[in-house]
Amino acid sequence: MPKENMVVRCQHCSAKNRIPVERMHDRPACGRCGAYLDEMIIRCLQCGTKNRMPENRLRDRPLCGHCAAPLVVRETRTSPLDITDATFAGEVLSYPGVVLMDCWAPWCGPCRQAEPLVAELATQYAGVVKIAKLNVDDNPKTAAKYQVSSIPTMLLFKNGEAITRLVGLRPKTEIASQLEALIDGKG
Repeated sequence: MPKENMVVRCQHCSAKNRIPVERMHDRPACGRCGAYLDEMIIRCLQCGTKNRMPENRLRDRPLCGHCAAPLVVRETRTSPLDITDATFAGEVLSYPGVVLMDCWAPWCGPCRQAEPLVAELATQYAGVVKIAKLNVDDNPKTAAKYQVSSIPTMLLFKNGEAITRLVGLRPKTEIASQLEALIDGKG
C-alpha cells in the first residue's frame, strides 16, 4: 500500500514538496530552500503589511510586525461552539487561552436575549477567545460541577481554570471588559 503524501508549495521559493501525511505535524521544511512549510502569510488589516506566522502560533494572539495591531485569521470560528459534558474537558479545560462559556437553556427568555450578544462576541473575538455554549438541561454534570443554578450564567476560563462568573443578562460592554482583562492578563 503506497504512503499518503501531501503536496505543499513553499511560500519562499514556490517549490512543490511531497510530504508524507504522518510527517506534517513535525514542522516539515522545503527541500529546495529549507524554509518551514507550516507558515502562513497574514496581511494586517490596519497597515497592509504581510506577516509570516507559523500555524502553531495562531492561538497566541499574533501582532503585526510593523504596526503591532492584532492579526485576524480568517479561518477562525466566528460562531459559538456547542459544548457537551463529553466535549467540555477537551474544548474548554485544555484550551490554552481565554474561553467564555455561556450556560443557557432553550426555555429561558433572558438566555434567548443573550444569544445574539454571544454571537457578536464570537465574531468580535474570533481567533482570540473561544466562545462556547452549554445547554444546562442536556449537560447537567458540567452545570453541577460549576454550580450553575441561575441562567444565563457566563463562565470565563483562562488556561483551563475558571476565573470569573457573570450571572444574569449582562450588557455586552461589561462582558467585553471582563474578556479584555483576561486577555491582557489583568484578570
